[in-house]
Amino acid sequence: MLGHPAPPVEPTIEVPFAPPVPETRGLLAPEPEPQAEPRPEPSQPPLEPHPELTVDLRPRDAVPGRPASERPASERPARRRSVAEDTLTPEEWRAAGYTPPTGIPLPELTTGAPGEVPWPDRMRTLLRTPMSERPAFERTAREMHPSAGAARNVPRILDLTLRIGELLLASGEAAEDVEAAMLGIAHAYRLDRCEPQVTFTLIGISHQPSLVEPPVTADRVVRRRTSDYTRLNAVYQLVADITAEKVTVNDAYRRLALIRRNRHPYPAWLLALTTGLLAGAATFLVGGRIDDKAWLVFASAFIAAVLGDRLASALARRRLPEFYQFVAAAMPAAASGIILSFNDWGLRGSVVITGGLFALLPGRALVAAVQDGLTGFYITAAARLLEVIYLVAGIVIGVIMILYLGVGFEARLKPDESLVGISYPPVQMVAAMLLTLAFAMLLQTDRRTLALVTVNSGIGWASYGALVYNAHVNPIAATGVAAGLVGLFGQLMARYRNGSALPYVTAAIGPLMPGSALYLGMLAFAQGHSSTGLVSVFRAAAIAMALAVGVNLGGEIARLFLKLPVGAELPSLYPAVPRRAAKRTRGF
Repeated sequence: MLGHPAPPVEPTIEVPFAPPVPETRGLLAPEPEPQAEPRPEPSQPPLEPHPELTVDLRPRDAVPGRPASERPASERPARRRSVAEDTLTPEEWRAAGYTPPTGIPLPELTTGAPGEVPWPDRMRTLLRTPMSERPAFERTAREMHPSAGAARNVPRILDLTLRIGELLLASGEAAEDVEAAMLGIAHAYRLDRCEPQVTFTLIGISHQPSLVEPPVTADRVVRRRTSDYTRLNAVYQLVADITAEKVTVNDAYRRLALIRRNRHPYPAWLLALTTGLLAGAATFLVGGRIDDKAWLVFASAFIAAVLGDRLASALARRRLPEFYQFVAAAMPAAASGIILSFNDWGLRGSVVITGGLFALLPGRALVAAVQDGLTGFYITAAARLLEVIYLVAGIVIGVIMILYLGVGFEARLKPDESLVGISYPPVQMVAAMLLTLAFAMLLQTDRRTLALVTVNSGIGWASYGALVYNAHVNPIAATGVAAGLVGLFGQLMARYRNGSALPYVTAAIGPLMPGSALYLGMLAFAQGHSSTGLVSVFRAAAIAMALAVGVNLGGEIARLFLKLPVGAELPSLYPAVPRRAAKRTRGF
């Protein structure tokens, strides 16, 4: 055991013949190679060479007889395979972390052609998957056309992707859906190795052609945000046609230009009247009863909301930030409520102030902020939540300034007037649906969608009223359940119309917004009751959070009942690719 190791076994080479070496003379004649000294024979017998390591160097046509091309296949020498191909199975290669020689078949994300399943479902499954692990998509017959292999204009495709993503993000769409749309557009134009990235004000996308080529990266800043759900649905339809591989890049640019140039479906004067209608409907929602005084309160809230809207528009034309616009818009309603409280007619001034708050609360931004946080886009969620805080702070400052003046002049504000609860269900049901209709028009919702949005609002408010009035459930819990139903039916309606769920959800949660709780907190601060004001403010925040979480949970429940576009017939070694949850802060 302590002797010399056995010499390595060299593979034997079978050489049938050696051609004669020509004799060379002159300066270029090679020098004779020195003869190697013979090594001593090992003490143990020599090992037999492995049969797989024997290499046959004879040319096929060098066998005596006829050439190899003219011989039958049974007489031709078989190709010898390497040891690694015979000793390792594909499963062992995969367990060792290597790709087997035959390659790894990738599962298909869809079992049919692109366009048969809504693109948000097809693309959400890829957002949580690293680029190297993303499954391959099934291509259509267009990919087999000879022109499909032509050079692609990568910067132009990325620019189109960013422009569409900008419109979606500016309309209030969730960051997850924006990234899903960008990923779908890039894949439809055969840019598979793409990584979209969305934040509150900046969207970007990077394309990696291969491991040896530099990536192509482009980004775009979102500077303006608009509430136009008609345009949002048009963009959704454009993305659906692109992901179905029905639209070329040039046609997509033309349609996108038309979408940008389209006018809003409702004129400015109608939107101003709609703002007043929203505030007036909110007075019946929180006041609850119909009498001669209620109509005067309705008219006061209507006029105050229209004045606030015109004042905010004037400040917007002066390029003042949105914060100051909300401060100015909240003042007329508060002033009207203070004026009504000075008379002896028993007019409900607090109801006017609460109705004005319903017309200003940023429900759209709140829902989007919570949805981004729940899906793992924490930077965008934090930015949107900060936006909500600033807008609510502007409303609070505008109202509380007027309330301080009113309290200084001994205005008789009664907080109980805006806490009627569910005492007049038929009146409040009609008021809730009317409020939703006005809210949907303010969001520039398509006329064909208004009826469905109003019905969805009626479902949510009826559920809330039954839980609070009949089952005596806590209002915060009842708000969460009602918002969950709104999100569930809103998602189903969006699938029915092949559009975004925002038009069916954002306006439908308007009657559930915490306008009364926020007003009570501001009034308590104005009257010097800080502890009571903090309780009311935290209650309003809890209602708003329950509202946003309920909407998101309802949408997720709707997706559980829908057929996900994951490959059904896949090998057992390659399970279906699910929509992975965010695991960025769990340590794995």
